[in-house]
Amino acid sequence: MVAAMKTIWLLFATMMTATLALSAAESLYDIPLKDIDGKDTSLKAYSGQVLLLVNVASQCGYTPQYAGLEALYKQYALQGLVVCGFPCNQFGAQEPGTAAEIKQFCTSKYNVTFPLFSKLAVNGKNRHPLYVQLAGTNSPFPGNIKWNFTKFLIGRDGKIVARFDSKVKPDAAELTQAIEAALAAK
Repeated sequence: MVAAMKTIWLLFATMMTATLALSAAESLYDIPLKDIDGKDTSLKAYSGQVLLLVNVASQCGYTPQYAGLEALYKQYALQGLVVCGFPCNQFGAQEPGTAAEIKQFCTSKYNVTFPLFSKLAVNGKNRHPLYVQLAGTNSPFPGNIKWNFTKFLIGRDGKIVARFDSKVKPDAAELTQAIEAALAAK
């Protein structure tokens, strides 16, 4: 009986160690992504910076927010803010284009210079692992993404600081104040 208990305890300890190692490896920075050009990447290059992660679309009523997101990026980049755009076609099929078309649209119409990534799913059974972290049950701000241009603010430590819905414009006081507070935190 004692030997069986030791075996069970050892098995349990091994499983817990593996679980902890797996969850540590699944930080936002470790999640595999593809950039808008289809190259493998991650958010690792932005470790230690403040991130504003936004699901974007080119044919949405909120699409003009691209201009405000670019303005935020330019205003706060030297202080450590990186805006990251994640195209998504899950809401009214408002992002139907190819990666090349999305990139062309963003750069020609809104002069976007912040990083853009390949199209991904933010909800449902095919939800990308990034959005599992951002909006899944273990997130501090869980719940399905309701529409395009939902924004997640990530602190320098890689933790999710805040979530803003589509209606919150990039120049809204609540967003800029949260960004400034995250930038000021060390």
